[in-house]
Amino acid sequence: MYDTNTKFKIKIFELAKIIFVILDHQPKTIIMKKIFYFALFFSLITNSAFSQEIETQEEDKRIVKNEISFEALQLINGVYQISYERYVWKNFSAALAFGYKGKEGLVKFSGLDYNGPNGGRLLTNDIFYTGFQIIPEIRYYLKNTSSNNLNGFYLGLYFKFSQYKSDLKGGYIASDNTPYDVEFEAKLNIASTGLMIGYKLPITKRLNIDFIIAGPGTGNYNFKIINKKDLPDEFYENLNDALEKYSILDFINGDFRFSKIDSRSKFSAFSFRYGIALGYTF
Repeated sequence: MYDTNTKFKIKIFELAKIIFVILDHQPKTIIMKKIFYFALFFSLITNSAFSQEIETQEEDKRIVKNEISFEALQLINGVYQISYERYVWKNFSAALAFGYKGKEGLVKFSGLDYNGPNGGRLLTNDIFYTGFQIIPEIRYYLKNTSSNNLNGFYLGLYFKFSQYKSDLKGGYIASDNTPYDVEFEAKLNIASTGLMIGYKLPITKRLNIDFIIAGPGTGNYNFKIINKKDLPDEFYENLNDALEKYSILDFINGDFRFSKIDSRSKFSAFSFRYGIALGYTF
């Protein structure tokens, strides 16, 4: 059995035999002209056939260089994130993601209700936060697992900057039973870097599901509290104890404290990134 390309060549050679038989009965000057025309004709047909074969192979591989994706998993926490990824060079790609964090989301912090060991009671409303995040990253796709430039297993390096705001309102009853109104505006900036490993699964010709399996890293946290009310010193002691008891901020180092004098708190902590995104390639 012959493939399509071989059958095509056999037909061309049979046609060539017939033409040479005809040319054998012609004057030499005419023969030379016709040989030239035949060679040109044969060359054009052959080149056309091979060009069509190459185009078919390239179409089957469908090399892509762009992808737009939407983060699905973070919708649970009220984050709407879109990203653009561009193939750069030799299995490397660069991507930039932008996300907005709204008030909605399943992940919420309940309000504080804390009685201090030396007196004083702190009671606040539920805590929520809003803000945005920007994530540039570089990926390297393992060639043996990729059917085009932007799928298969990959390793990556990322930088993530997040900025969030939150209002904390409530009341505080001091140890001498003096009532105070509590009203804070909190700002949190997080700059983190890390490595990641993931797998991008092609589900159709243009759609991929991107699984960020693991993204361990380290983050620098800059927390600022703006106090809009006058509060006694004992309040800050109870606030720090309450934050530690309720684990509002996980992975905080032992030196983290809020104080009346210094309204800023900085610390470094472990960070971890994960996600599932739906992408469209073009």
